[in-house]
Formats: sequence, structure tokens, C-alpha cells
Amino acid sequence: MNATVAGIIGYVGLQILVGAWVSRRIATETDYMLAGRSFGVALASVSIFATWFGAEVVIGAASRVYTQGISGAQAEPFAYAAGIMVMGLVFAARLWRRGIQTLADFFRFRFSGRIERLAAALLIPGSVLWAAAQIRGFGQIVGSAADIELETALTLAVIAVVCYTVLGGLLADAYNDAIQSTVIVAGLSGLCWVAVAEAGGIATSLARIEPSRWVLFPPEQSLLAIMEKWAIPICGSVVAVELISRVLACRSPEVARTGATLGGACYLLIALVPVTLGLVGPHIVPDIANSEQIVPEIAERHLPPVLYVLFVGALISAILTTVDSALLAAGTLLSHNLLLRLHPTATERTKVTVARTSVATLGVIAYLLALRATHISDLVELASAFASAGIFVALVFGLFTRLGGELSAFASMASGALVWLIGSHVFELQAPYVAGLASAFLAYVVVAQFEPRSQAAA
Repeated sequence: MNATVAGIIGYVGLQILVGAWVSRRIATETDYMLAGRSFGVALASVSIFATWFGAEVVIGAASRVYTQGISGAQAEPFAYAAGIMVMGLVFAARLWRRGIQTLADFFRFRFSGRIERLAAALLIPGSVLWAAAQIRGFGQIVGSAADIELETALTLAVIAVVCYTVLGGLLADAYNDAIQSTVIVAGLSGLCWVAVAEAGGIATSLARIEPSRWVLFPPEQSLLAIMEKWAIPICGSVVAVELISRVLACRSPEVARTGATLGGACYLLIALVPVTLGLVGPHIVPDIANSEQIVPEIAERHLPPVLYVLFVGALISAILTTVDSALLAAGTLLSHNLLLRLHPTATERTKVTVARTSVATLGVIAYLLALRATHISDLVELASAFASAGIFVALVFGLFTRLGGELSAFASMASGALVWLIGSHVFELQAPYVAGLASAFLAYVVVAQFEPRSQAAA
């Protein structure tokens, strides 16, 4: 057993121990889903940062910047950071004051139980598919480091993640997020320091970057293309159940606002590390065939063994924080907004059991998807964009106005999804998501003219 494998085993084992320790504090559904609404600013911001800082940032953003320059970072990390901060500055305090436990709860109280179930059904697939993609990434890293078959690595990965998520719920996720954030920052900081030193230092590295690689919005990129690239991350982040669960877990609306805003700022700051690696990469590893290997390639070529183990730990941390959050968010929607609606008199113990069973079940489904699929990342993008346009529009109208009711919300969600689907796969529009947002907005407003104004507080 080499040092990397030993480090991985010890690191994942620590996550499971944290979950087992936290599980002793789980007595109610709120304890499990929202950590007893106990988050302070520090825990909220760290957990939000760690949840969003997945492998797609470390690997994906660096790869796109390596090939496209800074314009490749428009969506990840710039637009996603903007989405998190918009949640903090605009939505967090209002959602917290509603006293809800999930985003689907809001749609039940504001519109109807049918809209609650529709929202949950649209949101769950994206989280499960996203978890599946991350599990596959985790399995690939573990399989490579331990020299074992991918299927075996995937099995070990999902067992580890499901164990500590099922045991400790959101509080275990948050504590593990704090541990994982430390590893992420340390690992990437060490790698960036080595890479910049290899390129001749900060001043020399920046001077060697071609001016064209500093252009955020290339002249050939149309306004519609820019709107599309920014709209999906911003709107999708605002309605992401992983983010909303952490907002609702805060101890006050002020903490929710500050924690989300700081979490977005931390995410942007740390995400600049892989962006920097992508910018200086052509001068460090100009001969790389696959741009997605830019960060691992720099690590393998230039890090000493101890720092390389730390880097592998950082990659695993980035993946684990996303997997556990996605499974927990999807599992709580399934249990709280779908299954337990069939048993309204269930005890708190039963509710916790159903929630844990839901998380475990969805973990198995994510595992099967990771095992069988080869392009899950494409499915994740499809599921996210398909659901979020109409849900975002209905949330904005429902949260900030008294306009519209059940039919308006249904029209918004249905039209947003259908227009995006047809626009992207039939007509191949340049900006199908923007078209979905526009159609969802128009559908809500038009249908609302024929409905009585809601009595819900704006």
C-alpha cells in the first residue's frame, strides 16, 4: 500500500467517523435535514463554499482557461459565484423567514401541494445525476491511485459517501465540509505556488500570458451567447436545493444572508487558483494532449510526494463535498415533500428513518448511473437546465409578489422546461435557456391575469 492509498483510506475513514459522531445528535427531521437550524456565519459560509467547489472547478475551469483564456471562466467560477452571492443578498433572508424546510415547501405554502410535488420531481433528478458524475470522478481518482478496477473503486466510493451522509445528515456534511475546505485550500495553494515558481515567479508568469487570453468577453461572442452562459449558473444556483438547505440551516435571517454572501466570495477567491493554473499552464506543460489533465499533470510533474498526496486529498475533498450535499438534498426532497406527504402523522423518529432510507436509495441509484453511463456530465447539465428556468421564475414571483397562483406556477414550470427542451434539441437555438426563462415569465404573467391575487405576503 503506497502513501497515496493510505492517505485516501485514512481521509475517507475520518469522514465516516464524523458522521457516526454527529448521528448521536439527530433526534428530529429538522436535526437531520437542517442541522437543527444551528449554523453560524462561519459554518454556513465554509459549507456553501465547499459544496460548490467541486471537481468541475478544479479540473473543468482550469481546462477551459487553458484552451480559451480567461473567457473560459465565465460560467465557472464567475457566474456561479455571482449566483451564490445573489442568493445571499436577495433571497436568503426572505426564504429563511418563511420557516420552510425545503424549497418545495415554499411552493406548497405559496401555491399548492401539487406544485410542491411538481417542483420536487423536477429538482431531484438533477441532484442525483450530479452526484453520479461526482461519484464516477471519485472512483476514477481512487482507481488510479490504488491501481484497482473502476467498478471496485466506484463501489468503495459510494459506500463511504453514503455511510457518513446517511448517519449524520446536514450537520455531518457541514463538519466534513470544514475539514475538506482546509484540505482543498492547502492542496491547491501548494500546487499554485509550485506552478508559478516553475513559470518564473508571479511577475514573470503574468507577463508571459498573451493579452488575448485576458479578454473575458471575446468580440466573436454574441450578447445572447453571453446571456445564456451566465443565466444557467446564476438562476440554477439560486434554486439549487443544496444551497437553499444551507441557507435554511442558519440560526437567523441575518446569518443566512451573510453566510451565503461570504460563501460565494470565498468560492470565487479560491476558484481563482485553478483559473491561474489554466492561464500559466501553456508555459509549464505546453505539450499536454488532454486539457482536462492540466491540473493533475502539473501536480504529477512538479509536486514532491508529500504535496502530491495533499493534492489528491484536495481533489477527493472537492468531490466528496458535492456528492454528500447532492444526495442529502435529493433525499430530503424525496422523503419530506413526496413520501411523508402520504403519512402526515409520522413520528419524528419515522421521519428521520425515511429521510435516511431515501438518501441511501438515491445513493444506490447514483452509483448505478455512475457505473453504467459514460457521459453523465451531459445529463447533469440537461437536468439542471430543464428544471431551473420555470422554477426560478415561479420562485421570484411567489417570493416577492402576490401575483399568480397554482396555475401560474404550473404554466411557468411547464413552459420553461418545454421551451428549453425544444429550443436546444429541435431548433438548436443559440440561447435556449434564455428562451425558457422568457417563456416562463410570459406564461406566469399571462395566466396570473385570470387568477385571483394570492394572499401570501410578498
